[in-house]
Amino acid sequence: MLPAHYYLMLSAVLFTTGTLGVLIRRNPIIMFMSIELMLNAANLAFITFSRYQRSLDGHIFVFIIMTVAAAEVAVGLGIIISIFRTRTDINIDDLNIMKG
Repeated sequence: MLPAHYYLMLSAVLFTTGTLGVLIRRNPIIMFMSIELMLNAANLAFITFSRYQRSLDGHIFVFIIMTVAAAEVAVGLGIIISIFRTRTDINIDDLNIMKG
């Protein structure tokens, strides 16, 4: 069995990669994928802590996070498709049509 810090280091690398994807890229699809990567990194950390403390609390948090991630994808992709139908360019910097 691998030590816990291997899993936590992998989780940190995945979270950092997701953060860089959100901050650097301006494509909303890539931003959503980066957010999902960050959520999965948090899930990996929760499962690691839960397993090494022999508790089920981390598993419960992972279930909640996966539910929120599924809802986020459904709503986010719906918004992106709606914007893409009105405009052919989906650049995050130019999206001011969502304002009041």
